[in-house]
Amino acid sequence: MSKTEEFSNRWGIVLASLGMAIGAGNLWRFPRLAGQYGGAFLILWIVFLMVWSVPILMAEFSIGKKFKKGVIGSFGRVTGKGLTWGGFFITMCTLMIAFYYSVVTGWALRYLGLSAENLLDFFQGQNTLAADLKANPEFMEEFWQSIAYKSPWTLGLYVCAIFVSLYVLIKGVQNGLEKANKILIPTLFGLLVVITVMALTMDNGYKGLEYMYSIDTKHFSNPTIWIEALSQSAWSTGAGWGLIMTISSYSREREDVVLNTFIGGFGNNTASLMAGMAILPAVFAMAPTEGAAIASLQSGNQALTFTIIPRLFATIPGGPVLSFIFFFAFFLAAFSSLLPMLELLISNLKDIGLTRKRAGLATMVCCIVFGLPSAYSLDIFNNQDWVWGIGLIISGLFIVVAVLKYGIGSFKKDFIDTDSDFNVPVKFFKAALIFNLLLGVILIYWWMSQGYSEYPWFDADGNWNVFDIYSNASIITQWAVIVVIGLVLNNYLYKKFVK
Repeated sequence: MSKTEEFSNRWGIVLASLGMAIGAGNLWRFPRLAGQYGGAFLILWIVFLMVWSVPILMAEFSIGKKFKKGVIGSFGRVTGKGLTWGGFFITMCTLMIAFYYSVVTGWALRYLGLSAENLLDFFQGQNTLAADLKANPEFMEEFWQSIAYKSPWTLGLYVCAIFVSLYVLIKGVQNGLEKANKILIPTLFGLLVVITVMALTMDNGYKGLEYMYSIDTKHFSNPTIWIEALSQSAWSTGAGWGLIMTISSYSREREDVVLNTFIGGFGNNTASLMAGMAILPAVFAMAPTEGAAIASLQSGNQALTFTIIPRLFATIPGGPVLSFIFFFAFFLAAFSSLLPMLELLISNLKDIGLTRKRAGLATMVCCIVFGLPSAYSLDIFNNQDWVWGIGLIISGLFIVVAVLKYGIGSFKKDFIDTDSDFNVPVKFFKAALIFNLLLGVILIYWWMSQGYSEYPWFDADGNWNVFDIYSNASIITQWAVIVVIGLVLNNYLYKKFVK
């Protein structure tokens, strides 16, 4: 069945695209990488936006716009019966991310509550977080560990995040998703501007900008920075997730594919740059030395966001205000990205005849049940983030394969050019997609060959090391389960979702 819901205007779909792309990664991963590699990273990151992300997003957007179905149905329409299981893999990969990403939203709520409590104490002249840290320097590490494992707070707040998300989505595209994004996205950008201005006015804050935009050419000879730049662009823009395919299925008939794709891609990059311009100056201003600032930025996503930044904010005048604004922005970013992830499942379930309300309730139950392990244990969360974060590259390759199967020139003519005022040269589109095939394979091989696990395939006893957090065995096993299920159910999927 074709969709009858649609966004009311172009801004509706633009804001939904920005909400999809601008997430927690913009505030916790991008500043870390920009701080680690500086301007060299920024150059490569922009290059990969054009080479990897934009071509795949254009393909996704045009497929959803043309067929007006969920990911499985739209993908099956463009590839034919034999590859319908590819749409199933894309759907499941993004859903597996949604299950643990809802936990991130719960964490954001918990830290927003902590910063609100700290802000209230600050205005009332009572002991703030600074006093807690003075009495116990490990306070933030202990607080983070208390919510990362077996925490009733985490369990309750991630369920709350899912419930509120589904409450919004059940209202429909215009009355739910579109209205929410009209509040979320402008507010998020406004908060980022406030944080940036406050950070840049701090003593030594300018050093963070100097570090962020300085280009050290020796980094270009390091293969790691190329991989990090590509992965950040791929994950941050949502290329290959199936999310923009879902959003565009609600687009108006004559929606410009190229323009919307570029607005979404560059809007996401703008938000990332604003986050970097806020976080890096703040870290450099508050750290005791430049070396300490760089060490903080290289400490990892979770450590930077949930232990180092709150500790640094607590040490400066007005820090409680800055901390509250940061975690409010962090929550809005996480929540705005969670909405389209859940809409992806709702969209697919509507294709088999469920009402939006029933599809929403089914999505809520799935998310609560399958997100529970990640809410219960940070180890399980890290494993799922590792497995399905890399899996997104496979999803992106499925989009590329779909276009190649249809024929690149024919696809561009039939899907992209029909309602686009701006033209992307077919030679660029073709070269980018073919190059991305090779790039995707290299990226997956690189990630799996880095030795993040001591026993990547078999443990010390020679057993298949499937339960190790970062093992290749865990990656391949979980991917294989989804692929096998998709292949077994392929004919059923085609009949129920495509025909």
